[in-house]
Amino acid sequence: MKVLVADQFEPSGLDGLRAAGCDVVHDAALKDDALTAALGDTKAQVLIVRSTKVTAAMMDAGQLSLIVRAGAGYNTIDVAHASTRGIYVSNCPGKNAIAVAELAFGLILSIDRRIPDNVAALRAGTWNKKEFSTAAGVFGKTLALLGFGSIGQELARRAQAFGLNLRIWSRRFGHEPPPDLAAFGLDLSSRTSGVTIARSPEEVAEEADILSVHVSLAPETKGMVNADVLGRLKPGAMFINTARAEVVDYDALDAAVRERGLRVGLDVFRNEPAGGTGSYSDPLVQAPGVYGTHHIGASTEQAQEAIAAETVRIVRSFKETGQVPNVVNLARRTPATHRLVVRHHNRRGVLAHVFEHLRSAQINVEETQNIIFEGAHAAVARIDLDREPAEDVVRQIEAGNEDIISVQVVTI
Repeated sequence: MKVLVADQFEPSGLDGLRAAGCDVVHDAALKDDALTAALGDTKAQVLIVRSTKVTAAMMDAGQLSLIVRAGAGYNTIDVAHASTRGIYVSNCPGKNAIAVAELAFGLILSIDRRIPDNVAALRAGTWNKKEFSTAAGVFGKTLALLGFGSIGQELARRAQAFGLNLRIWSRRFGHEPPPDLAAFGLDLSSRTSGVTIARSPEEVAEEADILSVHVSLAPETKGMVNADVLGRLKPGAMFINTARAEVVDYDALDAAVRERGLRVGLDVFRNEPAGGTGSYSDPLVQAPGVYGTHHIGASTEQAQEAIAAETVRIVRSFKETGQVPNVVNLARRTPATHRLVVRHHNRRGVLAHVFEHLRSAQINVEETQNIIFEGAHAAVARIDLDREPAEDVVRQIEAGNEDIISVQVVTI
């Protein structure tokens, strides 16, 4: 199996792919037209990327069956076009969660104790203990989490260790009864911190001393953190974003910093440079009380090794079994309306007989599964169809092959 790795990738991951029997081509410089050409030339079945953009033209140029995002977010991949070509898109969710949570908490402590300003003053030859000894501390404060996936959960556990109260909002909770938060590893018996569930992004921000964003980028989350959400925060509260720049209205954030004294820690920015280095200017990052890091949330050796190992696992599974872990573009529900359940002897030609009658009746098979019983003498085929087969079609299927035991039609 030919695998093209078009981004920086851990040596352990490259070794793991080769150990799995893959023919690996690694060129971290491939981008745009060069990547399109490489996909056509190599005929790679698998493409592995990190931040490299994957376009429809790239998919059309080659023979891809699988694209792996060696990380969590996959907004740089044209997933919709991949779906039209039957190309799996997979990612490595949760493998960088600890790294991002550590950075988020580092930003919280840096803002509270003004650590970067301390360092800058010392490097400038200034001793100013009087100026920097006025921190409030975070113990007993309320940390609001907008999103409660793997990163939010890791941050919540660390926050409890520091004695912070938690307010949590997540799309997964909806309007159902409150979830069992103990299942997420939270200490609900803690005497130093409490946990509450909010029912909206606006509600989670109310009374929060710190609001940290941990939602993925999707149409429904784009611009979610708007002036209304930010306006619910207390004057002087902290705002942390280590998720995606697009989920925040940065104009509204700029206004909140200047008008209400919000203190901000950012790892993601609007109009970030495309490469690893470059010039960058934004009035927001020049404002007092705004600290930033260079989109490095997942950039620890531990996280990158874990992501490399998960990428190898995905490719190995695809190569050896045809199954792909962590697929993000499979249909949650097919257009199927009816299921044909065929009990049959496990012999050649049975399913071909069934499919031929369905084809003649112009009925499309949306999904199928053939389950073999112990001993491999009999099986049950479950065939999902885009419409109900007529009674005469069912009779022809059942009577036309002596190895068919029974046929049943079920509405789904």
